[in-house]
Amino acid sequence: MRPTTTRAEALRQVTQRLAAAGIGDNDARFLVLDVLHLTGTDLILGGAEPLGAPGAASLSRAVDRRLAGEPVARIVGAWEFWGLPFGLSPDTLVPRADTETLVEAALARLPERTRATTLLDLGTGSGCILVALLRECPRAFGIGLDRSEAALVQARANARANGVGERAAFVRTDWSAGLAGAFDLIVSNPPYIPAATIATLAPEVRCHDPMAALDGGADGLDAYRRILAEVASGPVRLAAGGTLLFEVGHDQAAAVLDLGRQAGLVPGGITHDLAGHARVVTFMGFRATS
Repeated sequence: MRPTTTRAEALRQVTQRLAAAGIGDNDARFLVLDVLHLTGTDLILGGAEPLGAPGAASLSRAVDRRLAGEPVARIVGAWEFWGLPFGLSPDTLVPRADTETLVEAALARLPERTRATTLLDLGTGSGCILVALLRECPRAFGIGLDRSEAALVQARANARANGVGERAAFVRTDWSAGLAGAFDLIVSNPPYIPAATIATLAPEVRCHDPMAALDGGADGLDAYRRILAEVASGPVRLAAGGTLLFEVGHDQAAAVLDLGRQAGLVPGGITHDLAGHARVVTFMGFRATS
């Protein structure tokens, strides 16, 4: 890329280079806009503007990183989720559109979004799930838990950037260890990839996503067992009428439902994502005991 190359020509060249590597047009546009700090309007109205030396060098480096297999979200350091911007770090997953299904299912359990509600997000990562829920529920207060302090730093920054920082707390702990209280809504997108499967994932995932956020143990269900045991035994628990929701792998819904039943929870249904996969498993509290 040369300093005299125009913005429009740069987009064309980047698109061609990525397409030759089997990478879609959207990545080219994301890179050009982000690296050059442009809006779509800037690109249309100012397409004849030259990149300049700094812009050409930065864009060339970004394209090389993408061609080397680094995801565009990692290169730009941010991604959109639920229509909100989220900064990323090496210790957080890139928010996925599939996970919006978890937010939708959780909100369906909160028909009165203006009432005071307590939320708990287990394995919060970037904080995208908790922040999205807090944006939709203006009187809610939420706690995000994670084992990674670096992830929590990013989650706190994302909460502040999206205007919910005063209603969110982020705590470093191993799942819910050391925490006590009753919550109206407990949500989690835990690691659920079977350990032996990780080597078969796309390089963009296995080489760039944090392993601790992927590895779900031998069968991918270790985190679900741990969370269900902790919620069942307390001191973290569901409030009266509360709901627990998990994101699950595409073939794990039945197994997670069974684990919940064994823990004494009442199944509340399965929600499918836009691709038709069973993506969210809901539990509606515990069976009454005689």
